[in-house]
Amino acid sequence: MAEYDYDVVYLGTGHGTFDGVIPLAKRGKRIAVIEDGTIGGTCSNYGCNPKITLDAPVAMLRSLENMRDVLPVKDAHINWAANQKHKQAVIGGIPDLKVSRMEAVGIEIINGYGILQDRHTVRVGDRQLSTDKIVVATGLRSHHLPIEGTELFHVSKDFLALEEMPASVIVIGAGYIGMEFATQANAAGAKVTVIMHGDQALKGFKQSYVEQIIADLTKRGVTFLRNVSLKKAEKIGNQVVVTDVADVQVTADWVLDATGRIPNVEGFGLDVVGVAYNKNGIVVNDHLQTTVDNIYAAGDVIDKTQPKLTPTAIFESKYLMHLFAGDTTAPIDYPVIPSVVFTSPRIAKVGLQADQITAPDKYQIETHDVLKNWYRNVMNEQFGENELIFDDQHYLVGATEMSDYAEQVIGTLLPAIELGLDSEQVERMIHIFPSLESITWEQI
Repeated sequence: MAEYDYDVVYLGTGHGTFDGVIPLAKRGKRIAVIEDGTIGGTCSNYGCNPKITLDAPVAMLRSLENMRDVLPVKDAHINWAANQKHKQAVIGGIPDLKVSRMEAVGIEIINGYGILQDRHTVRVGDRQLSTDKIVVATGLRSHHLPIEGTELFHVSKDFLALEEMPASVIVIGAGYIGMEFATQANAAGAKVTVIMHGDQALKGFKQSYVEQIIADLTKRGVTFLRNVSLKKAEKIGNQVVVTDVADVQVTADWVLDATGRIPNVEGFGLDVVGVAYNKNGIVVNDHLQTTVDNIYAAGDVIDKTQPKLTPTAIFESKYLMHLFAGDTTAPIDYPVIPSVVFTSPRIAKVGLQADQITAPDKYQIETHDVLKNWYRNVMNEQFGENELIFDDQHYLVGATEMSDYAEQVIGTLLPAIELGLDSEQVERMIHIFPSLESITWEQI
C-alpha cells in the first residue's frame, strides 16, 4: 500500500466535516482539514447559529404580545444593533473552539484553498498533500438572480451582519431564508415586501399552515407579491428599484436575494480528477463515494433527495467516520430527518407528509386544533394546528405542526417515528407533567 501524508483530507470545516473528524482522529487516523474561509463553515458562522440568535428576541416579542394582558409591557421593540452585538457575543468564539477541539486530537488545520491535483493529491498554495482518501464538504453558496442590476442585491450572509435594520426591505424569494428574514425584518420595524416567483411559499410544507403564516405577516404589514418575474434593478438616489416584466416597480432601501443556494463544485479540480457533478451537487453512491472511489462527499454539496440541512450533514460526517474507521461496510441508511422554518409561528415537519401518500386506504390522518388543549393556552398561543399520519397498524409515520413551539413538538415525536414505537412502547413513556412533551404524546 502506498504511503501517504494523511489517511483523510477534508475540504471544508462545516458540519459535513467537523462532527466526524474528531472521533476519527481519536481512532488513530491522520487527518488534515482545509478551509479558505471561517472555521466552522456556513451553519455556525453565517447560517443556523446567528439566525436563531437574532430570532430569539422576535420569539420573545411574540410571547409578550400573546401575554399583553398579564404583562402589559409598553413600547416593547427590538434594538437591532444590540441584537447584532448579542449575536456576535454568542457565535464569535465558535471558530476558535472548533480549532482547539480539532487540534487537541492531532488534526492539522490548513488555512487556504485546496485544489485537487489527482485522486490522492491536494494542493494548498505551495504545499502538496498526499492522502489515501479525500472528503469534499464544500457546502453551498447563495444564488444570485441573473438579471440586470443583481449586484445591488444582498444575500443571507449580509442580512445576518446588518448593524442597523433598514427602513424598508425587499425580500426576493419565499423559501426558508426569505420567510425567516422577512419575519425578523418586520419584527425589527422594517417595511417588508416579499416578491415570490410563483404562487406558493415554503413549497415543501403544508400549504394551509403556510398561508396562515403569510396572513399573519400581512396583518403585521408585510406585502406579498406573487407570480412575479423580475427584469432588472437599478439604484435611484439611496434606494434600489426593482422592475418586473410587466414594468411594475417596487422600491426599498435594501434588497435581499433569497432565491436559493447552489453547490460549491467549481474551481478546485473536480473536473481534473473526474468527479461527476451537476447543478444539484456532487454525484455519490450509497457509500457517499463519488465517481472516483477514494474521493467522498458529505453535507450540502451532495446531489441528494434528503433535505440539505445541518442534521443531514452531521449524520453523513459520522457515517464516513464509521466507514473509514472500519466499523461498517454497509451503505448509509438515513433516518427520518426533521425540518423547521423559524417564522413566528414556526412550521415544522418530519416523516411522511399527506401530499406524499399514494395509497390513502393504508394511512389515517389525524388533525388537531392544539389550542383546544389547556396546556397549549398557558402562553396564550394564537396559532396551533398539527397533522399526524399513522399507518394501518397505527404506527406514527409522519407529523407536521404550525405553532410557536412547532420545532419542540416535532422533535418530541421524532423518536416514535424513527424507532417505530408501538402502542405498548408509547404507553411506557412517562413524561414530566405538566409539559409540552406530555401533552404532545397524548396524541399518539
